[in-house]
Amino acid sequence: MGKPQEDYPGDHKISDTGSKSHEQEPITACLLSAAFFGALGSSFIYGYNLSVVNAPASFIKAFYNKTWIERYGEPIAAETVTLLWSITVSIFAIGGLLGALSVSSIIRVLGRKGTLLLNNGFAVIAALLLALGETAKSFEMLIVGRFIIGVDSGIALSVLPMYLGEITPKHIRGSIGQFNSILICLGVFTGQVLGLPELLGQVSRWNHLFSFLAVPAVLQLCVLPFLPESPRYLLMERRDEAGAERAFQRFLGKKDVSQELEEVHAEARAQDNVQRASVLQLLKNPAVHWQLITIMITMACYQLCGLNAIWYYTNGILLEAGFAKNIIPYITLSTGAIETLAAIASGLVIERIGRKPLLIFGFSAMAVFFSLLTVFLNFQDSVSWMPYLSYICILAVIASFCSGPGGIPFILTGELFEQSYRPAAFMIAGTVNWLSNFAVGLLFPFIQEKLQSFAFLVFVVVCILGSIYLYFVLPETKNQTFMDISQSFAKINKISAPAQEMELVLSMKPDVNGKAQDVTNMDSSS
Repeated sequence: MGKPQEDYPGDHKISDTGSKSHEQEPITACLLSAAFFGALGSSFIYGYNLSVVNAPASFIKAFYNKTWIERYGEPIAAETVTLLWSITVSIFAIGGLLGALSVSSIIRVLGRKGTLLLNNGFAVIAALLLALGETAKSFEMLIVGRFIIGVDSGIALSVLPMYLGEITPKHIRGSIGQFNSILICLGVFTGQVLGLPELLGQVSRWNHLFSFLAVPAVLQLCVLPFLPESPRYLLMERRDEAGAERAFQRFLGKKDVSQELEEVHAEARAQDNVQRASVLQLLKNPAVHWQLITIMITMACYQLCGLNAIWYYTNGILLEAGFAKNIIPYITLSTGAIETLAAIASGLVIERIGRKPLLIFGFSAMAVFFSLLTVFLNFQDSVSWMPYLSYICILAVIASFCSGPGGIPFILTGELFEQSYRPAAFMIAGTVNWLSNFAVGLLFPFIQEKLQSFAFLVFVVVCILGSIYLYFVLPETKNQTFMDISQSFAKINKISAPAQEMELVLSMKPDVNGKAQDVTNMDSSS
């Protein structure tokens, strides 16, 4: 499954030649800028919002109570403040779901880069609402702000991986794609650092924690307009071959991009429908059934593997270990640091090891450390040093997650589908992601109440089942073209190669310089 199209030697030679030439190409400043600033104004904001509400939680609840007294002349009921706080936290996922559902419609009009730029508007509006809510004496502004920043995150987690996957040469597509995961982790860590009492985690400064949301958005607005749009989008959807050629030239740092243009033309000719497919068309097409199932399972495991639930236990375990309550925020910085380092390490090795081994290793290691954590939690009260082992297990779970499952599902969503199906695929993947996120937040407190320290065994089952599925179904996608990857699923989908692709492969041969040459009079203007 990992080496498609070996029956066609002419096409295989083209791939080999492309691979050798690609390996000699340096990574350009343009490509790195697109990856870093694209992720800074997208993934970083998502990660930051995962952690930023933890430090000021007590201050925000006190603000709700103060506002309630000023409005109604009486203290807020305990049940009401709990409800308002729950809405403030959980509405982020509802906004994320709405953002994911809207992606396909927005990129149809604005493209990948245009959608990322528009999304900064949501981030700035949300920052203003969240930062000025206290001044305006309106807790509703905080709730609406959290909803809007959720919309921003839902759009970002779909559009950014799509953009990065389409602008990057196949031999570094995984490494560049991991900028998404690295900046998410860096966002979480930044939220933890800025939330420290010496910085913004004070009653007089907590609103500035939300003001900071505008900084990465503004930085992206200053840089992204000067970077090219996705060349695949320009060529296949806008029919702008000149614009696609210029974009490829800037991203790849070379003048001759005929090979890259031909690869995109080949994908266009191989598709039955080059026009953008709807979600319904994607669901009904048997040629992509297993790609779709794989993405849905991988994205569900991404949220249901238990990482979000681990935060419920961290502070409690540290208290049991005998750490003073006032130093716990500093110790928990290690979780954000481990996340970031593991994500960076994954980005450095992903093109050597591959997506599939990292995913399977990550989920399997999480299952092992969740099992050990369950054992350690059950002996925590009887052995004085056991809480330290529990905390080590927590760090190991986090590192295992970020080594593969933390970022690769987004990369795979862009890799497993050809151009016409990609927006609909990200829309479905995003929906599964945010619904699973919401389900964990809603159900885990009840699971924990019923199962106590055995609650993590639920996640052990999820991780094991996810690893088994990926081992038997997922092909390796590193250094493969999008068309190669689609062909890897042809056998399991029980379909044969499209007639157009067969015609293309038979019509291609290497010229004397080793470059791909079209020997028929096929239209290359797509």
